[in-house]
Amino acid sequence: MSRYLLQRLALVIPTLIGTSLIVFVLLRLLPGDIVDILFGGDPQVSQQTIDQIRESMGLNKPMVVQYGEWVGGLVRGDAGVSMRTGLPVSESLLRSMPVTIQLAVMAIFFACIVAIPLGIISAVRRNGASDLLTRLFGLIGLSFPAFWLATMFLLISSTVFRWVPPLKWVSPWEDLGQNLQIVVVPALLLGLQPMAIIMRMTRASMLEVLRQDYIRTAYAKGLAERLVLVRHALQNAFIPVLTVIGVQFGALMGGSVIIEQIFALPGVAFFLLSGIYNRDYPVVQSTVLLLSALFILVNLAVDMLYGYVDPRIRYG
Repeated sequence: MSRYLLQRLALVIPTLIGTSLIVFVLLRLLPGDIVDILFGGDPQVSQQTIDQIRESMGLNKPMVVQYGEWVGGLVRGDAGVSMRTGLPVSESLLRSMPVTIQLAVMAIFFACIVAIPLGIISAVRRNGASDLLTRLFGLIGLSFPAFWLATMFLLISSTVFRWVPPLKWVSPWEDLGQNLQIVVVPALLLGLQPMAIIMRMTRASMLEVLRQDYIRTAYAKGLAERLVLVRHALQNAFIPVLTVIGVQFGALMGGSVIIEQIFALPGVAFFLLSGIYNRDYPVVQSTVLLLSALFILVNLAVDMLYGYVDPRIRYG
């Protein structure tokens, strides 16, 4: 396993290099830069002043030089400085990353504790009433986007129940109760779509396993249904489900931007979106690269878990 892990880690470097090149080039293809956004529409600012500001920010340098300086800073542990605020990007990421991680972890936790049991019940009671209700629930979860549900929730809770979640962020280390009041509702709404996806994958994978001969043999030996489902069926059906969970968790890390905006959560997605609006190159580049690295590490962790879920899998 150590050899396999080293091989996978070696592939991380070219993947991150490719990601850095893509985000760097795409940002430069967007119309305008931060100087245009700040002063482009002001007739009192001369073109000479704009050129001087752009030069002081290093935006007039060749793209190759800009990319080399950014990557060189990353190698030294320097993610750059925000062109908008002048603050180090690493400090801003350290403040916002725990918010997004907590939101994504809670969302995927809520999704799994509901989706996996529902998927098992749906597969075992195939074409029954519970199966039809579960499939309908999955269809609804896939049909309604999280931002619409969040908007409807705030509208109903504020007009009918006269309640809205607290808007000021509180760390769980400061006040766990207050923190949960802020995060629970966004996490539930964000986890609804992954819940539907995981449930459907659990059902499909369980149906495939339940048709196998060894499952019929286990029943023929007189084993209890719960034992057959948990020790034989679910363990063999869980690998594709685990893959989906890993992919969904990685997607939640960067896909919570609208939820974070609606509920005023100071997470990474909100920080990234503001950087895109402002053409704040260091913010966008470093944040996207960090999210890419986290996504790669999550998938690597999922691959490592395969060997524990299914003893037949061995890494050379």
